[in-house]
Amino acid sequence: MLNNIFLSNLLCIDIETAPAFPSIKKLDAEWKDLWEIKSARLRDEKENPDEHYFNHAAIYAEFGKVLCITIGIFFRKDKKSSWKFRLKTFSGDDERKILEDFSALLKKYYSADKYLFCGHNVREFDIPYLCRRMLSLQIEIPSLMDISGKKPYEVHWVDTMQLWRFGDYKHFTSLRLLAAVLGLPSPKTDMDGKDVGRVYWKENGLNRIVEYNRRDVITVAQMILRFKNLPLLTDDEITFAD
Repeated sequence: MLNNIFLSNLLCIDIETAPAFPSIKKLDAEWKDLWEIKSARLRDEKENPDEHYFNHAAIYAEFGKVLCITIGIFFRKDKKSSWKFRLKTFSGDDERKILEDFSALLKKYYSADKYLFCGHNVREFDIPYLCRRMLSLQIEIPSLMDISGKKPYEVHWVDTMQLWRFGDYKHFTSLRLLAAVLGLPSPKTDMDGKDVGRVYWKENGLNRIVEYNRRDVITVAQMILRFKNLPLLTDDEITFAD
């Protein structure tokens, strides 16, 4: 499987997001109204307005912020060597700096004619979210991310959720479930995506979020190796650039 995909051309990626503010009280009247309209379908009678905002704002690029981006790339010295995997993380409280640094790296090293994004649900969440946040902050979108005007079949990103669907668009599988199915360790050892906002705003746990984010990217890399029927990465074959 994936015989036409070269590991060295994949740019594995995962992002973590949180509500832009710790409370809905930080929004002015106009933004509160916009939030109510945008999030109406997610309303839960058990949630008060502040809980509703805090529990769901992170999934919308209009109301959330990017806390962390981790990318990973496969490499090896020669065809006889085993594959290795190197990760780099952009994180912090300053979303603009995260996105500018990430964009600069893509422009410098990762051209659209060679590299493909790879991730779990990367087509419907990670890359669209990053593009929306960049546009909101007036940051130029790198060519590798810019798919404006392209047909769906012209976008060749590798999405592990789409791979597992095998054409069945009614089927959604979480990263945690797919990892279990493929016999891989769960990346969700101490938190899940729904916990990120709380860990960031209420526990000041950005470092914990970074580790969680990196585990997701490593899991995606291991999944690709499973799909290609190649040996999994060992701990000493995984390195960090930062």
